[in-house]
Amino acid sequence: MRLIEYIKEGLFNLYYSRLRSILALLGILVGTASVVAMVLGGELATNEALKQFKSLGTDLLAVSINESGDNEQSMERSADLTLDQALSLDKADNNILQVAPYTQLFNSITYNGNLLNAVILGVTNHFADVVHIKLQSGRFISLLDQYEFYCVIGHDVYEEMKKISFQEPLGQQIQMDKNIFVIVGVAESWPENNFVYTNIDNAVMIPLLASTVVSKYAKINNMIMRLSPHSNINSVKGNISQAISQFISGKQINFRSAKELIAKMKNQSDILTVFLGLIGSISLLVGGIGVMNIMLVSIVERRREIGIRLAVGARRVDISLLFLIEAVLLSLVGGFLGVVIGILIAYMIATLWHWEFMLFLWPPLVGFTVSVAVGIFFGFYPAYLASKLNPIEALRAE
Repeated sequence: MRLIEYIKEGLFNLYYSRLRSILALLGILVGTASVVAMVLGGELATNEALKQFKSLGTDLLAVSINESGDNEQSMERSADLTLDQALSLDKADNNILQVAPYTQLFNSITYNGNLLNAVILGVTNHFADVVHIKLQSGRFISLLDQYEFYCVIGHDVYEEMKKISFQEPLGQQIQMDKNIFVIVGVAESWPENNFVYTNIDNAVMIPLLASTVVSKYAKINNMIMRLSPHSNINSVKGNISQAISQFISGKQINFRSAKELIAKMKNQSDILTVFLGLIGSISLLVGGIGVMNIMLVSIVERRREIGIRLAVGARRVDISLLFLIEAVLLSLVGGFLGVVIGILIAYMIATLWHWEFMLFLWPPLVGFTVSVAVGIFFGFYPAYLASKLNPIEALRAE
């Protein structure tokens, strides 16, 4: 019952000096909102980045074959990997389910005399399955296409061609240097993913063997493999390296695992979250100092009241609790409003950047808890000073 009386009296005192109370409350509010908005915004950004990787699946392994930095090995290196050799890598390990090698060319592409902003990808029929390419119309590159001059265009290339001719590109022809290709498929919009070096939306995909006709520089330097769930990544890497070394030498083989990339991103996210939380805590610290300042001013103004309370038998702990509760009440209200505003700010950021909004529990909980802790910490010293006042000197105060 006594605690309820303290809370009622604390609310009355805060209302009586409402201008100062509002200013102190704003400091806590801004600090809490900063912590919640920064931490929650960082979590949403990380979640959006991870979603791009997870959209392709977490059981992917990218293999890049580059020239070795060793000059002696470079002089003695053998020919590049052939398509048959690349496709046979699924036998290197039982955990390899699909292999999708591809070439990448930057030859000029024209349509009705207009240069298209696109890159050429030489792919196989497995490429669409591995990287989740869905077709808007037509078909994808077939196993039977081989050296046929057929192509599938990405969504951005499709939109660019429609602006040029105002016609459906399916069935029309585009020119790659001196070669004419017929469009047999149009891909839907593809979520760009750093796991694949090229944005499919800006790509023209042709049969891999046909890419060797378009350019003599077409080489199978990249592959994407789909692995079975719970496979041992390190074991798979070793078997792939051993198999490739039997076909070619003098090459440097690099791997990128979806699981490893996601784990690294989560670690970086944790560091970023702590960093953002510390930056936001500076504002909360300033708000706490504002609470202490308000409470110290209140003690000076209410010295006579404190003296009367002590003179009629109030315990020093009662005086201390009275002022401490006022500080905590300011922090509770400021913390609650700060959490609400911080969530709204994070929601607006997610809406502005077209992110999926998810309300993570721990950023608001941490923000509110820290705001209350700040109120207790910075309210304790003024409450202690109030309880230590000399009753006689306090009664003499005007």
